[in-house]
Amino acid sequence: MIATKANTRGRVNLEKYNNVWFKTGAPGWKVFIWYFINIIFFINPLNPFSKIKCILLRLFGAQVGNGVVIKPSVNIKYPWLLTIGDHVWIGEHVWIDNLTRIFIGNNVTLSQGALLLTGSHNYKLETFDLIVKEIKLEDGVWIGAKAVVCPGVTCASHSVLSVASVATGDMEPYWIYQGVPAEKKRERFIN
Repeated sequence: MIATKANTRGRVNLEKYNNVWFKTGAPGWKVFIWYFINIIFFINPLNPFSKIKCILLRLFGAQVGNGVVIKPSVNIKYPWLLTIGDHVWIGEHVWIDNLTRIFIGNNVTLSQGALLLTGSHNYKLETFDLIVKEIKLEDGVWIGAKAVVCPGVTCASHSVLSVASVATGDMEPYWIYQGVPAEKKRERFIN
């Protein structure tokens, strides 16, 4: 019975998958060199030097503000699609999976293991087409440890995404969100 139901609902056929429309925004040689720079200087847990990382990000086209702290074991897909404001803290094991633009405002905190995810797939299509949408984190946002910001989400000014929560929709300013999917729980007051 289960096999019959699956047959009437359709099937994914990854042989037909085609994302030739997707462009990284940089020539192949730049993507290739970045791959190794990312491994050696960012993903590598033995490199604690934020200033070197900021210089490298700028060299590869990222817009990076002042006072940015980037901890070890951070993974950044394409720096040329990344904007980081002033006094941003990026914790250990953060993954910035930016297949398209990500904007990070001033005084934003990305806690350990946070994931900014700009890509997904259309599960309704046999071809499982790639979908990419930008992410925007406005000033003062805090993304908690192991939290996920999904494609197309805007986290408005000073909003908070709690530990291990998943933001699938926009977050309002000065609100704390929690859960999977994240829901508005309480207001954020800063003394």
